[in-house]
Amino acid sequence: MQTIFGTDGIRGKYNKEITYSLACKIGFAFGKSLKSKGPILIGRDTRMSGQSLMDGLIKGINAANQEAIDVGICPTPAIPCLVKELCLSGGIMISASHNPPEYNGIKLFDMNGEKIKRQQENILEKNIKQINDEYFLGNISIQYDQKLELLEIYEQTLLKSIGANDLNGLKIVLDTCHGSATSCAEKIFKRLGAKTFVINDIPDGSKINVNCGSTFLKPLKKAIDEYQADMGFSFDGDADRVIGVDSFGNVMDGDHILFLWGRELLGENKLSNKLLISTVMANLGFEKAWNNLGGILFRTEVGDKFIYKELSRQKAQLGGEQSGHILSNINNYSGDGILTALQISNYCKMKQINLNQWLNTSFSPYPQKLTNLPLPFKIKTLNSSLKRSIDLIINQTLDKTLDHCRIFVRPSGTEPFLRILVEAEHEDLVKEYSNIMKDELEEVIRNRFNY
Repeated sequence: MQTIFGTDGIRGKYNKEITYSLACKIGFAFGKSLKSKGPILIGRDTRMSGQSLMDGLIKGINAANQEAIDVGICPTPAIPCLVKELCLSGGIMISASHNPPEYNGIKLFDMNGEKIKRQQENILEKNIKQINDEYFLGNISIQYDQKLELLEIYEQTLLKSIGANDLNGLKIVLDTCHGSATSCAEKIFKRLGAKTFVINDIPDGSKINVNCGSTFLKPLKKAIDEYQADMGFSFDGDADRVIGVDSFGNVMDGDHILFLWGRELLGENKLSNKLLISTVMANLGFEKAWNNLGGILFRTEVGDKFIYKELSRQKAQLGGEQSGHILSNINNYSGDGILTALQISNYCKMKQINLNQWLNTSFSPYPQKLTNLPLPFKIKTLNSSLKRSIDLIINQTLDKTLDHCRIFVRPSGTEPFLRILVEAEHEDLVKEYSNIMKDELEEVIRNRFNY
């Protein structure tokens, strides 16, 4: 059973679950696992622990007789882009995505720019556990090339993603949340002609995702109103996801992005089998509306690696998560918040409408509530006994109504929480069942873990 890798690489609190020593071991094991002897590219977000983890990774990579290239602060999608473009042996992104500043993480990419598969994660984990803690205490040098200019290659792919079009005439607010998006988001939108206003634009690892970014939209809504902007986009810490907001403060989450973008591709006959790939968290209203268009919505486990797997298997063009992590064939299915924001802006410009007008043509979501139930420690999977208890509570709760209702419970892949999703056609039922599930599961967890 995996104990290091989660839904998106390795993640945890710095100096607790994720340490300099662990970074050394990961760098060594990853370097040894690669077939090519070419350099390994490393990028990071702005977290204060990023430099320490990078030093550890490079020490391990050097010990594995591999070279390393530091590309500096960058969005996560820049790593797979550059790995493919430069024919490198692999890539590493140091980031905890949307998590608070005290967290950090390590995402690993193979020579094709793809996140490593579960099988490779298992092999790496086994090898990491066999490395002696004292192996890296010796005088292993830390040698690498710093090539910050490589980010320009990634930026060019973003500029080219909307073809010969531009964003002239659009007023757009960007919340770069003190993270990776500070490296290039403003530059890209301005080069395409948008009148751009940026908030939380200072790269600051102590503020990354704190009351800002894709999980906290209040400052973006305020800035859109203040600047009388047409729309705004809020990125997470490593800029691989985005949430849009229109001029009236209405939210365009990943479900709405998939529905509207998918509908455009459907009209252009660019969507194979009328298929969209999403996760078990996708809104029932989204699925119902997409089905009414003759489309098919295929659900996977939570995590972009599972979406990517189905996109590849079913030869689909578009997929993503409600959280704003969108994968398309434009950039080889690498989740990219900046690219997604550009596509949304481009469609509005081409259709000569504002985001509010476009969003008003989207589906009506079912009321939905996500409750985070704290756990005494992080768990990656539910054991069979706990799963049976949870399933019993879900079934007993659902048996109380004939209404169309859905309850889904899963452990977070990145934080010590049990996530409880309740969704129904009526909001009162969502609130009632959310409270029931929280109370019942709290008792089960308390008894199971004795706290």
